Amino acid sequence: LGMFSELKFPVPWGHVAAKAWGPSEGHPVLCLHGWLDNANTFDKLIPLLPRGCYYVAMDFSGHGLSSHRPAGCLYHFLDYVTDVCRVAAALQWRRFTLMGHSMGNFSFSYCFISPQFCFLYPEMVDKLILLESLGFLLAPEDTEAWLKSKRRVIDRLLSLEAKQQTPKARSPEAALQRLLEANSHLTAEGGAILLQRGATETPAG
Repeated sequence: LGMFSELKFPVPWGHVAAKAWGPSEGHPVLCLHGWLDNANTFDKLIPLLPRGCYYVAMDFSGHGLSSHRPAGCLYHFLDYVTDVCRVAAALQWRRFTLMGHSMGNFSFSYCFISPQFCFLYPEMVDKLILLESLGFLLAPEDTEAWLKSKRRVIDRLLSLEAKQQTPKARSPEAALQRLLEANSHLTAEGGAILLQRGATETPAG
């Protein structure tokens, strides 16, 4: 398991990088690094683990060889959970083992990513392995509401990304008509004023 391959998964702001060990047909194991680390944190561990598994260690956005998020965007814990969803979908993994590493008391947003993913998508995780992690704790009365709201946010975002299409070009008249149909309170004059700044002219329309 000393040899590895480099992987790249496209995301809206660039790519998420990863490295993989073992046979691609082996049991899938997704490895998540800790605070200020990257996929190389698993270099010494993976060769000691059982053969026959396919270990994929991803670099979280802004770490290792993964693209940084656009300037001005925050790195929120839920965004990292969403990145795990993106990588699992790109690998076409419906069920896999999740191994998360974290260190120190300052890595709360990191040490919780593996348990949070497991909590939000239990049907996708067959085993959860935590290395130097505190786990993820919620007050019992908050559990159901947290689960529903956070999973809804992630699923809606990924659904919108999957439906992304090249914007359609319309004539100014057709664009105004569509705007007025979607906003019954607008007058034609008001709609035309908004379109001056709310539409972009291209060679196609």
